Amino acid sequence: MIVDKDFIIGEVDKRIYGSFIEHLGRAVYGGIYEPDHPLADEQGFRTDVLELVRSLQTPIIRYPGGNFVSGYDWKDGIGTKESRKKRLELAWRTIEPNQVGLNEFADWCNKAGADVMWAVNLGTQGPDDARSIVEYSNHPGGTYWSDLRAQHGYQQPHAIKTWCLGNEMDGPWQIGHKTAEEYGRIACETAKVMKWVDPSIELVVCGSSSRGMATFPEWEATVLEHTYPHVDYISLHTYYGNKQNDTAAFLARSLQMDDFIRSVIATCDYMKAKKRSKKTMMLSFDEWNVWYHSNEADSQIEPWQVAPPQLEDVYNHEDALLVGCMLISLLKHADRVKMACMAQLVNVIAPIMTQNGGKAWKQTIFYPFQHVSVFGRGQALVPLIQSPKYDTKEITDVPYLEAIAVHNEADAELTVFAVNRDTDNALPLQVDLRSFGMCRVIEHIVLEHSDLKATNTADAPDRVKPHRGGNAAIADRVVSATLPKASWNVIRLKLESSH
Repeated sequence: MIVDKDFIIGEVDKRIYGSFIEHLGRAVYGGIYEPDHPLADEQGFRTDVLELVRSLQTPIIRYPGGNFVSGYDWKDGIGTKESRKKRLELAWRTIEPNQVGLNEFADWCNKAGADVMWAVNLGTQGPDDARSIVEYSNHPGGTYWSDLRAQHGYQQPHAIKTWCLGNEMDGPWQIGHKTAEEYGRIACETAKVMKWVDPSIELVVCGSSSRGMATFPEWEATVLEHTYPHVDYISLHTYYGNKQNDTAAFLARSLQMDDFIRSVIATCDYMKAKKRSKKTMMLSFDEWNVWYHSNEADSQIEPWQVAPPQLEDVYNHEDALLVGCMLISLLKHADRVKMACMAQLVNVIAPIMTQNGGKAWKQTIFYPFQHVSVFGRGQALVPLIQSPKYDTKEITDVPYLEAIAVHNEADAELTVFAVNRDTDNALPLQVDLRSFGMCRVIEHIVLEHSDLKATNTADAPDRVKPHRGGNAAIADRVVSATLPKASWNVIRLKLESSH
């Protein structure tokens, strides 16, 4: 691998390390909010969960959905808790008690050190409702909605700067599902009035809910035809699974993520040319993760419960490796992917798991996400890689080495993130740092396990966890390291001087 400090992909926007909380399963009730828990604070938020979230340094969190938002009335979640209505929640067939809403979530994000990314309902609602929530959230005062916020105990605006125009509106499963023309029109009109209320906000328009949709990428082109001048990002969603138990194919899935990103960029740039626009459309990859373990259990859940255990994937070691590869994919497109949200944050396909009334612990996927969030700040550098390759049924020329480097000039650090996809053999790595001066290795963190299916549980929370025993060393500006088989690696270097 050759890394040159002048071959820059782009500045890493810290918001690519965002996450997602939806009113789904135990993400909110029993996840972030459990008033009866012994570690709950005065607002009912679990402090053990907050501590884990803060350690991820997640800068932005998408809320309140997800499929949930297309049937959600945000007004049900404001005012006194006693006055709030319980509703049938049709997306996930549960009962929503509305004990956590906009104001509580804004408070929780402040405690977690994160900004709010709010999704408005474009399923059952539209522009009028969207402009009202922006006024309630962001207007200083002197109007109906902003004064109502003050009456609810929030004199100062929440100043929510990032807003999603609905969720997965291309999906027939979505309440209020629309054609690209229908969605493009309503998204355009909604965007206009939201920015008239607060011109400082940024807007994310819905792209396709997955690369596999029959309407992809025509959906993106049609939607941008209507909305290009009014929005700042287009969204991407993807999830991968390993139902066939083919690890080599599973670990190659991040190459499909790369293709997906490239296709959306190409569509955006076509529309830029067509519109004769000077604006370059950026990407928000606001749902991504591994998701398949919980499908069978979810099909057996009785409907109309409050916060049943839905989408509670228990992640194993190979899942952590793919999550590492997916994070590298986001960094490889740091020039265009400016926001991303691992879906989700707590209990629901999440890096953090909890027991109601009990413990909270880190799943295997917690670690690569934490490492990249904490150490992956700065400029992503072009990775010039030569690696042996393998083929799967669907994907050919899969490199055993998946890697990238991030240069943090302010801290004089360079970090290499690397996955060895080979499940049988260690991979000797050499990283040529020819354009950098003297460096020293700070640490070489390794996440490895002899069992690809090993998981962390409440009783064994540290079964899969990283160690600092990697053997990276440097001589003559070349880093040499051994990447153990099926491993995630973080090689941190201190830059002593430059040319």
